[in-house]
Amino acid sequence: MGDARTLPRKVLLGVTGGIAAYKVPLLVRALVKAGADVQVLMTPAAHDFVSPLVLSTLSGKPALTELVDRNDGTAVWNDHVHLARWADVLLIAPATAHTLGKMAHGLCDNLMLACWLSAECPVYIAPAMDLEMYRDLSVAGNIAALKKRGVRMIGPETGELASGLIGEGRMTEPDDIVAALVAGLKSGSALAGKRLLINAGPTQEAIDPVRYIGNRSSGKMGFALALEAATRGALVELVAGPVTLKAEHPGIHRTDVVSAAEMAEACKKLFTAADLAILSAAVADWRPATVAGKKLKKKAGMEALALEGTEDILAWMGANKRKGQRLVGFALETNDGEAHAREKLKRKKLDLIVLNTLGEPGVGFGHDTNQVTLIDKGTAARHLPLMSKADVARAVLDRCETLLSNA
Repeated sequence: MGDARTLPRKVLLGVTGGIAAYKVPLLVRALVKAGADVQVLMTPAAHDFVSPLVLSTLSGKPALTELVDRNDGTAVWNDHVHLARWADVLLIAPATAHTLGKMAHGLCDNLMLACWLSAECPVYIAPAMDLEMYRDLSVAGNIAALKKRGVRMIGPETGELASGLIGEGRMTEPDDIVAALVAGLKSGSALAGKRLLINAGPTQEAIDPVRYIGNRSSGKMGFALALEAATRGALVELVAGPVTLKAEHPGIHRTDVVSAAEMAEACKKLFTAADLAILSAAVADWRPATVAGKKLKKKAGMEALALEGTEDILAWMGANKRKGQRLVGFALETNDGEAHAREKLKRKKLDLIVLNTLGEPGVGFGHDTNQVTLIDKGTAARHLPLMSKADVARAVLDRCETLLSNA
């Protein structure tokens, strides 16, 4: 999988008591390497095949087994509802015949099954059992029932089994399981195969070779959008101002710029081929009218600094977008935010605007969280609660998928 973050998701990994559990440490490692945040759940029988300590060490979180832990003499409830709501994906690997039967019939005698019954996220199973077991009509019926409920299967494969037989029932290899999860994220997404243009970060407008006018934008929101879009299968052109962030996904092609003029040139060049453009960068509105060729010397009194306006990239795109092309802008306001955002939406011919309002805790430049309002034409504003910028990116792109589906 390399070091690319191809699976930036919270994965609840259920491990059951089968010999194929020996592969789970490699699976946890592959998930983490792909960018996943992994929480391991183990059935009591799984402890006979793989060490909880190993899985805890590789995942960075305690591997959980009991609904109530009493290890140190105090009772600690592992909240299955909270765990299920936390997860973006529930993956059960290996999924034994015994567990498949319990899942199909709604039995709930351990923490993992309680999470399964509480899960609203996509659920994947990687079955593992011997050939005759997998062929048994009751197992086939249980799998059919789970598929009817929307559970997605990964494997099993044909190969050498623990019994020494050769046949179907072998658990899919860890890297292939991760690849199947990545492919599952792309399937059905309106962004899969689409070309997206996203800009991010600040710009720096030179005063002299040393000093510049800039702003506090970190680029985190734009980079979260780029990663989420690429995860859904989009081909992303990311135009980034001067930031220290990395874009680790094979679906992202990055262009680095410094000034507003460079940002405008790069974005205008890439806009024609884009199906969707999301402009989240904090591009400077003004720049020095003249740039000194040498460092300006410190004086007792500062000379007046003449400024001139920069090009409005978003307005240019609104005026030049083609039929079916979608355009999303961001607005950062300190007062009367919704009114200003709706005016900007109309004036710049946007399809969606994402409103940030400064002043609330955890909102604004540099934070890993954000609180935004989504506003488009003809619908009520959608006010989102404070959440991670990764979750904001998902909400924005969910709306963008609707825009593209209606194009």
